[in-house]
Amino acid sequence: MRFLSFATASCISAVTATILQNGQIRPNNYPDTTVSTISSYNSSWQTYAPSAPEISYKGRWDDKYISWWSAPGLKFGFQAQQIAISFGNYTSDGVLIAYRIDGQDWMLTNVTANSTHLLVTPSTAGFNLTTPQGALQSLELRVTNWAYGVQINCIHVSGGPARLVKVPEYTRTMELIGDSLSAGQYATLEGISSYSWGLMYGLGDVEFSITAYPGICLHDSRCYGNLHGQTLQWLKIPDTSGRALDIYGSDPAGIPDWNFTAHAAADITVINIGTNDNNTANNITSAEYYTSYIQLIDEIHARWPKSQIVVLSLWSGFSQVGNTWAQGAGFLDEIQNVVKHFNNGSLNQRGECTSCFVYYFNTTGILEHNDIGPQYHPTDVGHVKLASHLMMYVKLVFGWDLRQTGPEVQHDTLYWNDQSSY
Repeated sequence: MRFLSFATASCISAVTATILQNGQIRPNNYPDTTVSTISSYNSSWQTYAPSAPEISYKGRWDDKYISWWSAPGLKFGFQAQQIAISFGNYTSDGVLIAYRIDGQDWMLTNVTANSTHLLVTPSTAGFNLTTPQGALQSLELRVTNWAYGVQINCIHVSGGPARLVKVPEYTRTMELIGDSLSAGQYATLEGISSYSWGLMYGLGDVEFSITAYPGICLHDSRCYGNLHGQTLQWLKIPDTSGRALDIYGSDPAGIPDWNFTAHAAADITVINIGTNDNNTANNITSAEYYTSYIQLIDEIHARWPKSQIVVLSLWSGFSQVGNTWAQGAGFLDEIQNVVKHFNNGSLNQRGECTSCFVYYFNTTGILEHNDIGPQYHPTDVGHVKLASHLMMYVKLVFGWDLRQTGPEVQHDTLYWNDQSSY
């Protein structure tokens, strides 16, 4: 294989992180895809700037091509023998990314700032399996974490036509607004193990964004280190992370707004937020929560008038009651009253909703106490259960087909017994 030769800064070795699985250290010997830079530039490589129209960005990215929120990514078609990506200095140290060719299983590697990673060669799983050989293939990349991110510096291709090609975007779009439960905190692979990911990626043929961050409240208030709630932050490009503060500061006026008109409106918006508001540590009143929920939905509908909005009830963990367990229910009346606020004027004489756009999804009975991990968040199984119920809800209520019929959705969540006698 020929050496790569890019005129970029010296590459830094990827940093690996420890993942605990049921209290045991999980092997994470992901391949090191970094490549060393040499001084003479190899003219056979074609380099694309991050602004190249052939590159489709998924989720929220700013004008410096820095990713934000949970599970952002990019996708492009290619005709080439090798693909490498150079990451900029705003890339988080050691952040884990998932990537794959077409519908192959996800592959994982750690990347870091000012490094170049060789992601595709003829030996990469799925390379040139398309019939006929040499036909267009696609590469998709996703950031697994919700607090870390990458900055795209450039993309390099070589071999064959050595070109990138724009992949048409799907016509169905979804948005999910939430907190740590939706961002995938404490799930095995975080964002790409979350129910949010399982719901929207599992439907197939859906463009989506997971605008969720741990500890954030709905009400615009300081919660667990987050300076603002979703009533303000959802309107912005970045999340509420420390790296966002480092880049943009704490003044809302200096935080760039998300350009809604430059992106497709969400056909369906799912909201699951309020667990942090409901914690007495954050001092959010019932009235503040109710008013803020109405404000958020008004903000959504002002930008996406045709979006159907699904509001989830809060499961609020489980507590032992006598000799069994019972699910909590934070802000139960407030959430139902929010739905009534928007829908009461749409009911006909028979009580049927003729023009409702806000729907109530009751989470009761989906999760059980052992679907919640020691850190008070869903296990991988809990995320899969919630995603599966939501997928069927979307199918039954909105008539969406389930189009993901083979490619892996959630990576490394397959647990099975392969012992026949025990």
